[in-house]
Amino acid sequence: MINTVILLGPKNSAAILTKAVELLKGGSVIALPTDTLYGIACLSQNSEAIKKLYQIKSRDKKKPVAICVSQVSDVAKWGRVTVNEQLLHDLLPGPVTLVFERNPVLNPDLNPGTKLVGIRIPDSWFIRQLASSCAEPLALTSANVSGSQSTLSVEEFSGIWEYLGAVYNGGPIPDGAYARLGSTVVDLSSPGTYRIIRPGCAHTITVETLRKHGLVEASEINSGII
Repeated sequence: MINTVILLGPKNSAAILTKAVELLKGGSVIALPTDTLYGIACLSQNSEAIKKLYQIKSRDKKKPVAICVSQVSDVAKWGRVTVNEQLLHDLLPGPVTLVFERNPVLNPDLNPGTKLVGIRIPDSWFIRQLASSCAEPLALTSANVSGSQSTLSVEEFSGIWEYLGAVYNGGPIPDGAYARLGSTVVDLSSPGTYRIIRPGCAHTITVETLRKHGLVEASEINSGII
């Protein structure tokens, strides 16, 4: 159970980061801002923490969660990358989740019902530093009870604070036309093609980038357009 909400800021970031790493390595689930929404996170390789994350969110165990890594070079460790490195750099970091076939090193208790995994590098110094300092990905999902509205401030998910190791407050995430949509999720597991799983907040620019690199939408092939 948390004692306080911790304000993120440059003057205390080193101490905050150290404590957050300690909490994650101890099996806690924490709340933190991303580049799209507020999320809750734990270490991907900790099976008990994964179970706790699902319980806090009341999430269907059949629904997968994404993982976050700190840099592009980490993506291939956890997923079987089918695209060139430049495409990864063009999309990441940013509000995009790339779905690949999972590598065996990933915790089998994370998303056991699928051979795929969504991988993110949010444009967030805090998340990237946490993943780097912990030397493994963070399992990340939105900070809300399943079925309820996604959250843009810590106050909006106060109902689950008591179950978290800490709540890191980066201030309100700007509201707008694309707010609360979450990241754009795109399946790249089949070489040369893409499939949009969730349009999210960066759909247009993501599709433009994929097409610039020569990828075609899977539905175009299946329909005989290509």
